[in-house]
Amino acid sequence: MELSGAQILVQSLKDEGVEYIFGYPGGAVLHLYDAIFQQDAVKHILVRHEQGATHAADGYARATGKPGVVLVTSGPGATNAVTGIATAYMDSIPMVIISGQVPSPVIGSDAFQEVDMVGITRPCVKHNFLVKDVTKLAETVKKAFYVATTGRPGPVVVDIPKDITDPNIKVPYKYPKKVTIRSYNPAVNGDKEQVKKAVDLLMAAHKPVIYSGGGVVLGEASKELTEFSQLLGYPITNTLMGLGAYPATDKQFIGMLGMHGTYEANMAMHESDLIIAVGARFDDRVTGKLDMFCPYAKIIHIDIDPASISKTVKVDVAIVGEVKNVLEQMITLIKDHKAKPQKKALEAWWQQIGQWRAVECLEFDRESPLIKPQFVIEQLYAVTKGDAYVTSDVGQHQMWAAQYYKFDKPRRWINSGGLGTMGFGLPAAIGVKLAFPDADVACVTGEASIQMCIQELSTALQYKTPIKIINLNNRYMGMVRQWQEFSYESRYSHSYMDTIPEFVKLAEAYGHVGMRVERPEDVRAALEEAFALKDRTVFLDIITDRTENVYPMIEAGKGHHDMKLRVATGTSTDRELA
Repeated sequence: MELSGAQILVQSLKDEGVEYIFGYPGGAVLHLYDAIFQQDAVKHILVRHEQGATHAADGYARATGKPGVVLVTSGPGATNAVTGIATAYMDSIPMVIISGQVPSPVIGSDAFQEVDMVGITRPCVKHNFLVKDVTKLAETVKKAFYVATTGRPGPVVVDIPKDITDPNIKVPYKYPKKVTIRSYNPAVNGDKEQVKKAVDLLMAAHKPVIYSGGGVVLGEASKELTEFSQLLGYPITNTLMGLGAYPATDKQFIGMLGMHGTYEANMAMHESDLIIAVGARFDDRVTGKLDMFCPYAKIIHIDIDPASISKTVKVDVAIVGEVKNVLEQMITLIKDHKAKPQKKALEAWWQQIGQWRAVECLEFDRESPLIKPQFVIEQLYAVTKGDAYVTSDVGQHQMWAAQYYKFDKPRRWINSGGLGTMGFGLPAAIGVKLAFPDADVACVTGEASIQMCIQELSTALQYKTPIKIINLNNRYMGMVRQWQEFSYESRYSHSYMDTIPEFVKLAEAYGHVGMRVERPEDVRAALEEAFALKDRTVFLDIITDRTENVYPMIEAGKGHHDMKLRVATGTSTDRELA
């Protein structure tokens, strides 16, 4: 079978099992778009901005575990995609981004709409390719998917000059069943001796904590993590990216840890004598001040990426491998181990955690005449019975969603963690809804974030993806305002959104349903009405208390034990916000 380069690309995507490609056409990719037009196996989703394409593909990938696929043209099309590529890179999301390039003979001549996409994306991709030979295109696509989805996942860019896709040049096509890359061989199983050392430490621990991250979700290891945790009976905390990997409603779950984590999770981490980090990377939002991080604990670290181990925090036992396989190894050893968990010490440890839990660090004013954003998330959880896919943008609303929506399943919490990208939530929700058309999909956002990619409301209408947008509207860039209140003596420099659109009218202009909610007693009914409209995208503009802050909070330069809380605990390490 002889095909043109454009046909080879489309056929390769078919053979790879790609369902959707998110893109926006332009001159350098018109041959590709013509090939897409002549088939219907791979469905193209026309976004309204290339950043929206990357976020939609990202949301699809996070919800399904399959790689998201993006197609953009050269120059501004390619650079518009960089924010979404970096977002996926920071959170280790598998994506393949196909970017058009000017014809090979004029590369380097500053041709119209030329940028060095390989050079620009090198710092924020797992790998990238510039295709120079049409006969190597199919193999390159296969390599791209292989690299994107194995080991520590990530985005891979394939930059294709326009002449490579020329419909008049045809070559034999054969899609490889598998590829090997000499310098790329991700570890699968953990070293047996290191696993044994880890289990011995686990059996001897008096104040252990299981600290799990996004790697558990990406590695499809939620079942193994749950069995491992319940076998030991140890407290477990999740990072922001790891929420849902362990059921949040289970009694062993002590909440999210880190900057806006629960009092009990952060205090347990600080006081622990053993931490086992599973698929987590010790990022700064978790560790706080490094020299105060878990000062009494030995640390075991399981990760697929050897570069992540001891990168920021020195660990005592390093295990490189897929978390699913390593947890299975550990479960087998624990069941056969002569020793058992330290029962009396563990009882005392749980008693101490119970005292920290009694602080009720997530309580808020339920008698306020204003709508409290925490209350909205609680009602969202109740209306959806905890079974929705929830995307978010970035800021206070993201933290409230993470704190108050109890995720019991993995891949239900879809948010930008590492890069913190405003504008992520809406297109990501579209990607999720395409993957799971019968599921409830909610986008929790704020009036600042939603405007970053609001044009994707048009995409939602065209492709009939009835999502529910929960806009916690406090007329501020909320998290910026909070930091300015705490750290800049309430000098609210350019964080007040004094001119914002009438979101109900805007939603209606895009062909959707708009609702404005201003009283606490109306929140539940509005949410129920929105989710009852199964075939319509609904934009809920919920006017919330503009002074509300996210608690707890660990400020920059502080340790886990030094948190701002809404209420004083009576201990010297906690400070009450005046």
